[in-house]
Amino acid sequence: METGIELRHLRYFLAVAEDLHFGQAAKRLHIAQPPLSQQIRQLERMVGHALFVRTSRSVQLTPAGALLVERARLTLAKVQEDVEAVQRAGRGEDGTLTVGFVESAILSRLPAVLRRYRLVHPRVRLRLHEFHTRQLVDALRNGLVDVGLARDAEAEEWMQVEPVVIEPFIVVAPTGHRLARQETATWVELKNEPFVFFERSAGQQAWDRTIENCERHGFQPNIVQEAEQWLTVLRLVGAGLGVTVAPASVAGIAHADVVCRPLAPDGGATHLDLVYRRDTANPLVGGFRRLVLEGMAEPTGLNAEEIPPKA
Repeated sequence: METGIELRHLRYFLAVAEDLHFGQAAKRLHIAQPPLSQQIRQLERMVGHALFVRTSRSVQLTPAGALLVERARLTLAKVQEDVEAVQRAGRGEDGTLTVGFVESAILSRLPAVLRRYRLVHPRVRLRLHEFHTRQLVDALRNGLVDVGLARDAEAEEWMQVEPVVIEPFIVVAPTGHRLARQETATWVELKNEPFVFFERSAGQQAWDRTIENCERHGFQPNIVQEAEQWLTVLRLVGAGLGVTVAPASVAGIAHADVVCRPLAPDGGATHLDLVYRRDTANPLVGGFRRLVLEGMAEPTGLNAEEIPPKA
């Protein structure tokens, strides 16, 4: 038995099976009747059985032909479904998108953006993974994530970096600290304070940016304790180990043992960056990027009026 059945054979066969008339089927297919008859005979040779009983007055399906009608319809429907799925993927409407993000990103408008993305692209399977910035960049380089939100990402030749949120820095101190009685704080006021800080390996540029601000105001911070997560940092600050400087969004997870105060004047800022490979082959990245830029473009964070004083 020959094994070279093509989709056109099935389409031609179904047209004849539906009309039970070679002439009408040929007209519907916009081909001449002799080539159509030839294609049907070729298909019958391939399957090894007659598909039609032909007489001078009628055309009828054989049992094998009746079964092929069912199978051919399923096959063509599946092919059409697959083609439409590929087209949706090409338009960025279907497939899998793996998104990485740093802890502080979830305190921004990211949850609302993710909700919007699911509404706009319900066919996309969205995978979410939390990283430190350094881990996120490594995962992006190795193809483990498609796109991410990093904190003060370092520019690299292969990676596109787009700042999407600019946040002011804030000071976080224990409730009994002298800063609790102030509406704002300055970098200079932190000169002799012990610092609790996130680990340098979590994000080199974010770490450097904070240290540079301290040095610009005449001191090297005395880091007495490091931690991996902002929640841990805040708990340690609340326990009295020291103060910290954080993105303003971190105030969203502050607990009763700490106070958050804006740094003024010229307290500096930190960026939440959209990062993805310049050579990305995933068409879904473009759609995600558009929604991120739309949903997170406005600056976030707390200013002096928005951070309530704590006694």
